[in-house]
Amino acid sequence: MKVLCPGSFDPITVGHLDIIRRAHALFGEVVVGIGNNSLKKYLFTFDERVALVEGATEGLDGVTVEAMDGLLVDFCQERGIGAVVKGIRFGADFDFELQQAHMNHDMGALDTILLPAARDHVTLSSTIIRQVHALGGDVSAYVPANVQRALAEKRNAG
Repeated sequence: MKVLCPGSFDPITVGHLDIIRRAHALFGEVVVGIGNNSLKKYLFTFDERVALVEGATEGLDGVTVEAMDGLLVDFCQERGIGAVVKGIRFGADFDFELQQAHMNHDMGALDTILLPAARDHVTLSSTIIRQVHALGGDVSAYVPANVQRALAEKRNAG
């Protein structure tokens, strides 16, 4: 079964990669969909985020990366994707994802699978990574090597 792991991935973290790998182990084929949320201010451009996710997932057979635009249910229907896999950390994540899951099911008969974050990644978020990085902290334990290099380049350019 082909599933979608959607997100904005600004930047992709080791927690995201854990969910992607687990989805792959469960379902075989994973499309990582990179989206844009007009309400968010991004550190990395859309193209940079796509490239970083491609680099982080390189070598994972059965995992592809695609840019997403428009409704998630339309994206999935056009590609024969049967379900969405999302990672959840806390109750607030569950509440938000449940609302989205109901809407996606109503609009496109699309099921959602919620995977709990691994214990080591439960407090990890892209927002925290961006904040710690902006304050000069070392986030190398929380992001893939290609993301660490890109963060260092951003710091040196800024």
